[in-house]
Amino acid sequence: MASLVLRESARLRYFTFFYLYIMQGIPAGFGLTAVVNYLTGQGLSAPVVASFSAAVGLPWTLQFVWGPLIDKYQESVLGQRKQWVVLTQLVAALASLVLLLVRDPVAQMRLLLLAFVVHSVFASVQDASVDAIAIAVVPEAERGRVNGCMRGGFLLGSSLGAAGLSWMLHRYGFFQAALAQSGALLAFTVLTFFVRLERTDRLLPRFGALPATARRHADNPPLSWLFRELYRAITEPRTLLLFGIIALAYLCFGAFGWAYSYHLIQRLHWADGEVSILQGSWGSAATLGLLVAGGALADRVGAARLLRWVMLGLASFLVVFCALSFAWHYKPVATLGLLVWNMADPSLSVAALPLLMGLCRPRIEGSQFTTYMALVNLCGVAGSYVTGWALQVVSAPVLGVGCGVVVLALLALVWRQPLPRPVAPVPGSLPH
Repeated sequence: MASLVLRESARLRYFTFFYLYIMQGIPAGFGLTAVVNYLTGQGLSAPVVASFSAAVGLPWTLQFVWGPLIDKYQESVLGQRKQWVVLTQLVAALASLVLLLVRDPVAQMRLLLLAFVVHSVFASVQDASVDAIAIAVVPEAERGRVNGCMRGGFLLGSSLGAAGLSWMLHRYGFFQAALAQSGALLAFTVLTFFVRLERTDRLLPRFGALPATARRHADNPPLSWLFRELYRAITEPRTLLLFGIIALAYLCFGAFGWAYSYHLIQRLHWADGEVSILQGSWGSAATLGLLVAGGALADRVGAARLLRWVMLGLASFLVVFCALSFAWHYKPVATLGLLVWNMADPSLSVAALPLLMGLCRPRIEGSQFTTYMALVNLCGVAGSYVTGWALQVVSAPVLGVGCGVVVLALLALVWRQPLPRPVAPVPGSLPH
């Protein structure tokens, strides 16, 4: 186990961030796909289901709170920020066990929601910690491939949660599905104990002062310095432009994905289990291959250029597919749309996240990147909530065309403006 050192092995970095995101994807696929589709299939209204989905995703919008806390207390004998990962993994797994008390998801909606929200709180802290570690230990030349592994892991985990746990939910009941999720989370938590960031890191915690060999900086940075540097980093004009474009693209793509699933179940009368399995199984292998290839392509051609290609391809497909909505009642056509759109979020992420990582300054990686991700997640939550109400006024095809047109407009803005370069640390700005 002594050889499992992240800074010394590229293969270990790829594997570690892959499985850490599988761990995040399983409950996301279960809660936001399998359970949401199940509630829709039980006849609950769009606003009720949308409110459930938004509440489960809401803790992920608070990552800007966790980032400064993680960066403030980043040093430990377990490794820089690793203590946050291990602790939150344990608590998130325990929160998952609360789902075992739910026997009837519809009748016990409050308990169901509470368990998922508590899990999301600690999972969001874990995600913020993992992202900060990735920025700190992954060389810039590997960031595209590592992001491909991250999004690929999340896709695989989401597929297992959406398709696998949906199948278990319908065949064996909610208890067995929740038990399978909890067991997987606990197993991955044990695995995390044996991965070191530096060779001098310990596998088990120890109370008292940090040994000199475990310190990478003189001390944990003061909060005043953290917030000052964070403000400087995120208010740089070109950075704001790039992030605004990425966030709005996430909002548009997420809004249509939620609306399309609801349309298939409520308007075209597909079984909710069938939709979940299609979302989580068929096409996932192709998408996983696309992510790995996309990560390597981002390292080769540049993430900025890849972002333009992804936005153009997805927006064009969205406009054309929604314009042909009269053919959605043909199952092969609707299935094709579902499978292609399964690639939207991962494809956008593998291009966008290396760009955002490149903007992050040393020692505030956690604060800066989690601020970006919190706002992206806020767009997703707001999109699902607003879409639930919007579907009472407009149809999913109309909503989809509108989202596609907005993304094409954003793309035109990307081509007209120079994209920002990575933010370099100000000399002498690090606290001593």
